[in-house]
Amino acid sequence: MRRFACFVLAASCMAAPAFAQSATGNPDLPSPESLSNRDTLTLAVGAGVLPDYVGSNDYRIVPVGAVRGSYKGIAFSSNGSYLQADLIPRAGKVDFDLGPIVGLRFNGRRHIHDPVVKLLPQTKTAIEVGAFAGISLHGLTNPYDTLALHVDILHDVSGVHRSTVIGPNVSFSTPLSRRTYASLSVGGEFVSNRFADYYFSMTPAGSLASGLPVFDAGGGLKNWKVGLLLNQSITGDLLGGLSIFGAGQYSRLLGDFKRSPVVSQRGSASQLLGAVGLAYTW
Repeated sequence: MRRFACFVLAASCMAAPAFAQSATGNPDLPSPESLSNRDTLTLAVGAGVLPDYVGSNDYRIVPVGAVRGSYKGIAFSSNGSYLQADLIPRAGKVDFDLGPIVGLRFNGRRHIHDPVVKLLPQTKTAIEVGAFAGISLHGLTNPYDTLALHVDILHDVSGVHRSTVIGPNVSFSTPLSRRTYASLSVGGEFVSNRFADYYFSMTPAGSLASGLPVFDAGGGLKNWKVGLLLNQSITGDLLGGLSIFGAGQYSRLLGDFKRSPVVSQRGSASQLLGAVGLAYTW
């Protein structure tokens, strides 16, 4: 997965000069400034594959959906089960990003195939609310690309893990042509002792029920991850019409999170996510 992601990033860098030349030589292509002020909406549906729980080596297929758009300079998008909005309109080649995030953390042990982990108490879905802040740089390799550096701060308001999660991430997005779009992201998550206890510790009661050893997980850097999104227009171009998308993510649990018995003995520190589907842009 990492090798494939690096290949696509290299391909995007090689395609950028040609796209930039076509942009400056083709009056039909809108300028980056006009695109940033354009109201748009993209809806996507498809199927995804994800682990039974974070740290599991069993996977299941689920329906997925996504939304992305802009209204009067306010950009909004979904990221997995989270929805965010950038409240600061683009101001030029360098702009600041700031806005709210709300979503659900589906890390519940509910749909479990592993017969041992299935004996443990179920974990619940957490409702998280917070914000993100960062900076975006535009026009690095062509007039339409974006390098974004963001930090997400989310707090559980549902009383499930009762803690705050901090997620730094870097992403590079660019059209490879008028019909092909690519985005590569790298990030991680810092979590507290409460988060680690709820999802990765093994209590004496849980040990008695499952036979797994007692384990006290501590907080810190939970994982690092790299993700890739590709979008190919079927009708029209990237400005509108039907398209097909594919997305994948590889993450690696670290520290106490990979040493937890539900991971080290019953699962895997390496985690994969994937999705394919159709999208339509207005």
